[in-house]
Amino acid sequence: MPKFKYKAYAESGTIVEDTAEAPTLNDLIVRLRENNYILINAEEIGEGAKEKSEKKTGLGSISLGGNVSDRDISLFCRQLGVLINAGVGIIEALEVVADQMPNKKLVSATVSVSKDVSEGEALSKSMSKHKDVFPELVINLVSVGEETGNLDTALMRASEYYEKIAMIKSKIKSASFYPAFVLVIATVIVLGILYFLVPTFAQIYESLGGSLPLPTQMLIAASNFLREKIIFIIVGAVAFVVAFRYAYVKSYKFKRAVHSLILKIPKFGDLALKSSMAKFGRTMATLFSSGVPIEKSLEIAGKVAGNVIVQENVTKVQKDVTEGQTLWASLKKHSTFPHLVVAMVKVGEETGRLDEMLESLARFYEDEVDRAVEGIISLIEPMLIVILGTIIGFILIALYLPIFKLGEVIG
Repeated sequence: MPKFKYKAYAESGTIVEDTAEAPTLNDLIVRLRENNYILINAEEIGEGAKEKSEKKTGLGSISLGGNVSDRDISLFCRQLGVLINAGVGIIEALEVVADQMPNKKLVSATVSVSKDVSEGEALSKSMSKHKDVFPELVINLVSVGEETGNLDTALMRASEYYEKIAMIKSKIKSASFYPAFVLVIATVIVLGILYFLVPTFAQIYESLGGSLPLPTQMLIAASNFLREKIIFIIVGAVAFVVAFRYAYVKSYKFKRAVHSLILKIPKFGDLALKSSMAKFGRTMATLFSSGVPIEKSLEIAGKVAGNVIVQENVTKVQKDVTEGQTLWASLKKHSTFPHLVVAMVKVGEETGRLDEMLESLARFYEDEVDRAVEGIISLIEPMLIVILGTIIGFILIALYLPIFKLGEVIG
């Protein structure tokens, strides 16, 4: 179990320095709080601390890169929220969190924020200087938390939100990773057979003379083409990937066309739409229930929807709401939003329980994403087996068909 060296305020006002074992820093904070101590700072000591120190210097850690993931943000908000709720000052809490974060970019930003706050700047304003690290949603929630005096609650909501978003993204990746992995492995195997194995059989058949069956001729022709053009094929494939990625990042029209196409693909389009609705509902529920104005909530929800088509429609809805229209009537104008979304938002607005309806909507579509992922995987597995079986079967038949007629070939 990790061992911590800590400094804390006692109820009498004195400063206590001691060591204690706890599963996590949060557990230590809770234990000290129960004993009427307020943590000032804590440092892990022992073997566990040595391993973490190695990670911070870049020895074998996978989360020290420049990008800050949703789970990193969730962990940051949760730890900061727990510390503030335990009575730790914001500056001390930021220092403790910075010491515990595994992501270097997030650590650097947190240290900078801590310095600004110690100089009298508001936490939200300081965080807004690092928009490449702290998302707009977190900054807005922190701003509302500072205004209402519920900063710890706002941070915990942000943590739960990013944990949910990370889960949705993980499920989408799992739905695409399995077929992609199988197809890549199958392609490598087939290309290996064509490049290395088929030429050996071709030489044997050529030495025997005679005419070869059409499937065998086709297979040998494909093998010869692959061996002659292998460099061009590799360069072409790499160039296509690079060009596609460049166009996707730089060209809005191209990105929009790709997202529009994704929505039209059977099963995958349904999954993409449900994923966008889950993100939209979760974002709106988190922001609106925290006191963020609905116009600002819509602006952020559109950005995190994950699909350009959905984002465009959310922007139009935001414009309509700003002009005085109801949210449900604005959503109804766009076929992108399912009837269920419109109906639940309408009930929420009419009953004054929009935050509850948005929360229910988010949970519903998160469950729908689960079912959609399971459905796609269960559909893809037999399809891949049939496709791969057909390809491998054709290669085997083409290779061994001349052997079945070996007597005729030799004659």
